[in-house]
Amino acid sequence: MLNRFILIVIFVPLAIILIALAVANRELVAFTLDPFNPGNPKLTLTLPLFIFLFLALAVGMVVGSLATWVKQGRYRKLARQRGVEAENLRQAVRAPLVPQAPVQGSAPGSGPGSALPKPTN
Repeated sequence: MLNRFILIVIFVPLAIILIALAVANRELVAFTLDPFNPGNPKLTLTLPLFIFLFLALAVGMVVGSLATWVKQGRYRKLARQRGVEAENLRQAVRAPLVPQAPVQGSAPGSGPGSALPKPTN
């Protein structure tokens, strides 16, 4: 239900706007990487304007995503550490108790479990 809502309310209008933008900006433009010699054909790319716009949008999304990922790295590290700690605690709780060997010189039945008095008949 939520996926359908997001699709209809956000992505359909966005697609309509992007299609209109592409149709309105079909003319060829020259993009040059040489500011001192703009006519250099080796460093000039001629494409429709909407392709440059979409490329700029995609590059911006990738750079923003990488910046967010780097900034949140400390939280991912903390989550990993706490996950390892939680797993260690789970294993400690699940581990069977190791039976303790009787203390030398003590009589049977006088160990740690014999604190209760013996029943009488």
